[in-house]
Formats: sequence, structure tokens, C-alpha cells
Amino acid sequence: MGTTVEAWCRSEPDERATIQLFEEVEQVASRFRPTSELVRVNADPGEQVRVSKTMGRLLQAAASVRDWTGGLVDVGVGATVQAWGYDRSFSQITARPAAPEPSQQSDWTFDPDVNVISRPPGTKIDLGGIAKGWTADLAVESGRAVVVSAGGDIRSNHPETSVPIEDPFGGIATTVALGVGALATSCTTKRSWMVGERRVSHLIDPRTGSPVRSPVVSATITAATALEAEAGAKASLILGEAGLSWADACPRVRSAVVVWGSGSVFATEGTKVLV
Repeated sequence: MGTTVEAWCRSEPDERATIQLFEEVEQVASRFRPTSELVRVNADPGEQVRVSKTMGRLLQAAASVRDWTGGLVDVGVGATVQAWGYDRSFSQITARPAAPEPSQQSDWTFDPDVNVISRPPGTKIDLGGIAKGWTADLAVESGRAVVVSAGGDIRSNHPETSVPIEDPFGGIATTVALGVGALATSCTTKRSWMVGERRVSHLIDPRTGSPVRSPVVSATITAATALEAEAGAKASLILGEAGLSWADACPRVRSAVVVWGSGSVFATEGTKVLV
């Protein structure tokens, strides 16, 4: 998943079980492991590929997310992500001399009855964000962990959980009282690199086929699940100035906080913050 996972567990067996769970999903969903199932699926020249049960559950979650975000969060942008330079583990990314040619968004589908993904040739799936949230949810819902943070996708079953939200300058913009639930932050400042004279992030806007450009540098969403929080944060950030109002109207979102590049912080009504 190209990130760090932290988990708070009640026992050493639960700790080992949580590590094993993330390792199993990583072997299925990683873009960066040559032996992963996702790498094999992306390399398969066929338009239809049968996948494992775990991959199927991830793709079904991804299809649901694409639906309720109106296409703003789409795992089918993998080829575009790679074309812009995120084609290896982030620590190994180097500057690119120029932007790639515009690419058309692929229209992939998944049939859960037969566990088959269908997509046009050249389509690459990127399950990073989906896998993080989905696995964090599973770790807590199964009782393996009390709180999990998978690269900032947090699922909590502890009533006193609180989460600091960073500003663009490395400080703390605010702290959200999460409690039992989930929280995720999507930002453009941490995973960024140069393409030509432009600094770009890993976050692709499916509507344009290029990295998002917005005065909003981070969006934090709380929701019932880490999967919903992850998708909501990404959609809100992609929408930029309109992201906070979208989050406020979205039934899957409990609360939202956005941070602008100027350092200004805005939140939806009812957001629980600790001063």
C-alpha cells in the first residue's frame, strides 16, 4: 500500500493477526510487489480477468465508491497515475521533464457473481486508497485491533480517539474528536514531485486525467467506516472550493474539515474539534 500502518491491539495474538491481515491484502492489492495479484491483473492482456475472493471484495468496494462519489474516486486511473510519474514506491520517484499526453478515462466493470473484472486494454487499476480503508475496517470489525491507522485512514472502536490535522506548514491546524468511527485525510502536499515546472501530487482528477489543482491542500472526513472516509476525503479535495459543501450534503459523511494553502481552516457544522 506504499504507507505505514499503526494498530492498537489488546494482545500479542491480535497484533500478529492484524499484521497478517495487512500482509495478505498487500499480496493481493499492491502496485509495487511484482508477485501481487493486482500486478498480474494489470499485466493481463485479456479484457476479462477472473480474480480471487479478496480482490473481488476490493473491486466491489471500489465500484460502490465510484458510484456514490459520482465518479470522482475511481481506481481505474492507475495508468494515468503511472504516466504522471507515480510508477514505483514513492521514495523512488524522481522529477519528470514533461507532462504526459492526455489520457481517456477507462470504463471498467466488475461482476461479483462470477468474480470477473472487465476493462478495455491498457487499463490499470490502483487499489491503494481503497485497500487501506477496507483493511483498516476489517481489522477493527473483526476484533483484531481497537484502532488502526493505515497511512492516515483511521478506524476506531475507542470512544476517546482524537486525531490532529496538519496544516500546510507542518503545524497542527486543529484536532478532531473522533471517538468510535473513522477518519481520513487526503492532501496534495505530502506525496508530490515535479513534472516540468509544475509540482504535482498523486491525486488524479478523473474528469481531467491530470493531478488535481486546487487552493485546498487537504480535506479530512469523518464517517462510519475508513473506506467511506477515504473516498469522501479524496472526493472533497478533488472538488476544491466546492468540496466542503459536497461533504456537508453527502449522507455518508459525518463531518469535514478543509485546509487551504493559505492556512485557513473551514469545517462543516457539528464537527467535533478539540481546542
